[in-house]
Amino acid sequence: MKEQKQTIPFTGYQKFAVFILAITQFTVILDFMVMSPLGDILMKDLDLKPTRFGLVVSAYAFSAGISGLLTAGFADKFDRKKLLLFFYIGFIGGTILCGIVTSYPLLVAARIVTGLFGGVIGSISMAIVADLFTLEQRGRVMGFIQMGFGASQILGIPIGLYLANAWGWHAPFLWVAAMAGVVAISIAFKLQPINKHLLIQKDKSAFNHLIHTLAKKDYRIGFTATALLSVGGFMLMPFGSAFAINNLHITQHELPILFMIAGLSTLVIMPIIGKLSDTIDKFKIFAIASIWTIVTVAIYTNLSVTPFWLVSIFNVLMMAGVMSRMIPSTALVTAIPVAEDRGAFMSINSSLQQIAGGIAAAFAGMIVVQNDKFSPLEHYSTLGYIIIGISILTIVLMYRVSKLVKKNTSGNTLNIPVINEI
Repeated sequence: MKEQKQTIPFTGYQKFAVFILAITQFTVILDFMVMSPLGDILMKDLDLKPTRFGLVVSAYAFSAGISGLLTAGFADKFDRKKLLLFFYIGFIGGTILCGIVTSYPLLVAARIVTGLFGGVIGSISMAIVADLFTLEQRGRVMGFIQMGFGASQILGIPIGLYLANAWGWHAPFLWVAAMAGVVAISIAFKLQPINKHLLIQKDKSAFNHLIHTLAKKDYRIGFTATALLSVGGFMLMPFGSAFAINNLHITQHELPILFMIAGLSTLVIMPIIGKLSDTIDKFKIFAIASIWTIVTVAIYTNLSVTPFWLVSIFNVLMMAGVMSRMIPSTALVTAIPVAEDRGAFMSINSSLQQIAGGIAAAFAGMIVVQNDKFSPLEHYSTLGYIIIGISILTIVLMYRVSKLVKKNTSGNTLNIPVINEI
């Protein structure tokens, strides 16, 4: 078939880079993901309404978005390893704060600090991926990095819930910070400098670099597509545990098992989708996954009291669609910017993604209603319908991204990684 491509193998150092980026993403994703299973505990312990809890989630997203915009102009001015380490250490500090605060206002403040640093880490990682891997390798790389999401559900979330049930909701944050500390040491001593992009940097001013990046029409298509993609996750996930417990009647003891089953399924699915994205047209994989997501979201968000085994099946099917969209879409978007713009592009992209997600989380908190601590959530299905409409729009936008990438890579203008000695 014309679409079939030959698989390019990884070097030994590339394999290490994939591992360290995946484990870094694991800790950052876990810090965000743990808010969902802790949602019901926090809402009851701090006596929070859905609107106030939605603000806890959106506080991280908004601060991450602002941080991304503020750092975008500088993102291509430094060694990416040093940049990653700086923000990762800040993320660890913010997570420690989340583990020691004792009130709602302080928790919001701690999430803001964590977002200021943690929200930039993903964009730096994506710039590193684009520097070290060709477009034909990035589907597999994204598959492995996105496995951090599944690993956080298999290991992180159940352990986090166990710690929360045993020692309170502070414990999971301190545990994440301890793990991240070990990862930071590995980055400092094992990851090589990633600075070849400095040799081809044209903009002397950080502000000019930011403006030039924002001014490019092709880049704005990618920004819009990825921002909309984040809306679904930020709408559903913050209230996922509360919906499962209060509407589907899943117990607190069954909840970790539910997340573990979903996480295990993503660990199996992600590498397969990553490989398919590198051997088959990335947009086709994205479109199929999006249609799958539309169907499963429509079913899941309209469930009422449901047996645990059936909830597990629906949850697995829905997460398979949601996560399978992220791999091909991210691989495509990383191919849009030229080498000297990658850091700025990824920072702006991540920033707009986080801001859109923050708006979505706050908006979801205003739509979802809960009359008291133990009553079912109302209007959760409305979120599902909104996500379906947005998913249809993202298919159209990602088609434009795919056409743009094919046009540019055919001329070999964008598909040139800045590879250090690997």
